[in-house]
Amino acid sequence: MRCFFQACATVLALSGAATAPAAESYPTRPVRMIVPFPPGGAADLIGRVLAQQLSTQLGQQLVVENRPGASGNIGAEAVAKAPADGYTLLLGALTSHSINYTLERKVLRYDLLRDLAPIASVASVPYVFVVHPSVPAHSLREFIAHAGAKQISYGSSGGGAPQRLAAEMLKQRTGIDLLHVPYKGSGEVITALLGGHILVAFESAPAVLPHVQAGKLRALAVTTARRVALLPDVPTTAEAGLPDFEISSTFGILAPDGTPVPVIQRLNRELTSALEVPDVKEKLRQQGADTVSTTPEQAGERLRAEVAMWARAIRDANIKPD
Repeated sequence: MRCFFQACATVLALSGAATAPAAESYPTRPVRMIVPFPPGGAADLIGRVLAQQLSTQLGQQLVVENRPGASGNIGAEAVAKAPADGYTLLLGALTSHSINYTLERKVLRYDLLRDLAPIASVASVPYVFVVHPSVPAHSLREFIAHAGAKQISYGSSGGGAPQRLAAEMLKQRTGIDLLHVPYKGSGEVITALLGGHILVAFESAPAVLPHVQAGKLRALAVTTARRVALLPDVPTTAEAGLPDFEISSTFGILAPDGTPVPVIQRLNRELTSALEVPDVKEKLRQQGADTVSTTPEQAGERLRAEVAMWARAIRDANIKPD
């Protein structure tokens, strides 16, 4: 028996010794960053800015791979089930995934809190309530009055998307009739909105900003406590007559659970450095995103807090899966 335990100790020591140099030399080949939404949305824009900078810092290419579908669940599941070696990462929309954790729990094939390891929170993005120019409303109050007894279509990237939850909360708070039309991601929502196939949407500031500035969409409110710097004339939901209606989306980097701690710590250090690069900060700011830097532990705490917050919101608004 003593020989057996000595043998086990030797195996563990050797495996630990093998892991340390591997973590120190990481990465030795390209790293894949899965963005679980199509090109054109906030997650994609943030992911590509970070990937470009991290490729320089790590000395290996960080390749962005879009895996859209099911409100981000398809891409998140792919990362959760990938080898835990640091070569497959998730640029997660933590708010969407937190909503899914409650709203779609019975159909999810991965566990957000058990199967993924937070590396860092990286950005926070406000939402903007936008309408097609054909809608005869120039304020949120005018829109609510215009909606009246009509049924107005809105789009989101699926059942667990915060954009969808925001619209359902607006519907519940005001009594207007909004019809949900699901899409694979923000890019498709914006395309449908620009074409008049849907009339309204809550969408991320990065996704709508160029279209609002070009006059192709009209912004009626932002869902944050303060106005967005790039949309200074657009009131907050509270200013527009809807108090206590604040929604923003947090984005972060996660890896499969079991990824070596030294690899997670290395990635966290590199992300912290990347977010301090003036060009990175400016590119994200121009897209309406505020940078956020955290430790892995703080990112985990933030994720658990998001899950708890959205569980309460879903319960209070009596929101059901599609």
